[in-house]
Amino acid sequence: MEILKTSKASPREADTMEVMAAIGQAARKAAYALSLASTETKNLAIRKAAAAIRDRAKDILSANACDMAAAKANGAASAFLDRLALDSARVEAMAKGLDAIAALPDPVGRILARFERPNGLLIERVATPLGVIGVIYESRPAVTADADALCLKAGNAAILRAGSESFFSARCIHECLGAGLASAGLPAAAISLVPVKDRAAVGEMLAGLSGNLDVIVPRGGKSLVARVQAEARVPVFAHLEGIVHVFVERSADLKKAEAIVYNAKLRRTGICGAAETLLVDRACAATHLAPLVEMLLDAGCAVRGDAATRAVDARVQPASEVDWATEYLDSIIAVRVVENLDGAIAHIETFGSHHTDCIVTENQAAAERFLKEVDSAIVIHNASTQFADGGEFGFGAEIGIATGRMHARGPVGSEQLTSFKYRVRGNGQLRP
Repeated sequence: MEILKTSKASPREADTMEVMAAIGQAARKAAYALSLASTETKNLAIRKAAAAIRDRAKDILSANACDMAAAKANGAASAFLDRLALDSARVEAMAKGLDAIAALPDPVGRILARFERPNGLLIERVATPLGVIGVIYESRPAVTADADALCLKAGNAAILRAGSESFFSARCIHECLGAGLASAGLPAAAISLVPVKDRAAVGEMLAGLSGNLDVIVPRGGKSLVARVQAEARVPVFAHLEGIVHVFVERSADLKKAEAIVYNAKLRRTGICGAAETLLVDRACAATHLAPLVEMLLDAGCAVRGDAATRAVDARVQPASEVDWATEYLDSIIAVRVVENLDGAIAHIETFGSHHTDCIVTENQAAAERFLKEVDSAIVIHNASTQFADGGEFGFGAEIGIATGRMHARGPVGSEQLTSFKYRVRGNGQLRP
C-alpha cells in the first residue's frame, strides 16, 4: 500500500493503519448491502444476536471477569468498575434491549414530509441510513450490543473500537452479534470490532478511514470525548460531560423531592444521567434543605455545599466554584440554595453541560417555564434524571446521548441514526 511507503509510522502503527483501512473499505461495502436489506432481515439478525447472547451468557461473564480482574489490578475507581461489570441480570438486560430494538418500527424509508409543487412535482423527504458509524468507547461492554443493534436497525454498518479495559467482554459480545448477521445472511463486515488495542486505531477512525466513516460516537470519559471532538474530521454525536441538576422549587412536595433526589443521585452514581448538583429554592429551604441533605449524608453520599447548606449539617464540606461544574460520577453531590426559579435557571445556564436537568415542583407554571427555558437535551419535571436513557425513552437502547444542536440531540436511537433524501416525481416538467 502506498500509505505504508510514504508514512513515517512505526511498523506497528503501519500494521494498524493497514488493518483499519481494510475495515473501513469492507464496512463501506457492507453499508450498501444493509441499506437495501429488508426490515425482516435486519430484525432477524438482531433477534438471533439476542438469542446468542443468552446462549453464551456464561462465556460473556467469564470474559468480563478477566476484564474486571485487570481493571482492579490497575486500581480502577469504583464508578469505573460499576460501568465495566456485568452480571446475569445485565447480560439479560442486554439481550432484552436487542429484542426491543428488533420490535421497533424500521426507521429507514419513513416518509418525513410529502408535498406537491404548483408545477405538479411530487416531493417526498424520506429517511435513509447515515452509512458507516464509528463508535469509540471505554468501559461499558453493553455498548457493543446496543450500538451494533441500533446501527443495524437503521441500515448502517458499524465499526467499534472498545477500550482495552473491556476488550475481552466486547469481543465475546461481538461474536454473538456476528452470529446474528450470519443467520440473516448479512455481511460480517456490517458489524466490525477493531481487533487491536493499539491507540493508533483511534487516530485512524478520527481521520475518517479515507472517507469510509460518516459519523463518530464516543462513549467514555471526558478526555476521550474531548479528544474526539477536537480531532475528528467527521461529524460527532457526543456529550462532553453530564453535569446534571435537580432543582427543588418552593412548591415541591418534600416526600416526592426526597425520593427523586435519592434516585437521581444514588441509584447508579457512575452514569451520565446521575445528578451532580442539587439546587434548593430559598423559599422552601427552611423545610426542605435539611431533610434532603441529611438523607444524602446518611446514605453515604458526600455533600459539598454553600454557606446555607453547611449551616444545616456539620458533615457538609465547603463547595468551591469548581464543584458547580464537576461531573463526579461518584457518591458526591454539590448543593446550593438559589433565590428562586430565575436563580436556578441562571445557575444551570452558567455551570450546566446541556445534558439533563430536572425541576421538582407542584406549580405547573413554574414547571412549564423550566421546561421551556432550560436549554438542555433532556429537561424533566417531577421524575428522576436517571430516566435520561434511550431504553427508558422506548428506543430499545441508545448509542449515546448527544448534547449538540445539530441533527441528533438527547438519546441517540435508531431514528436518530438516519439521514434523509428527497424523492421527486414528475411528468415531464421542465424548469423555465
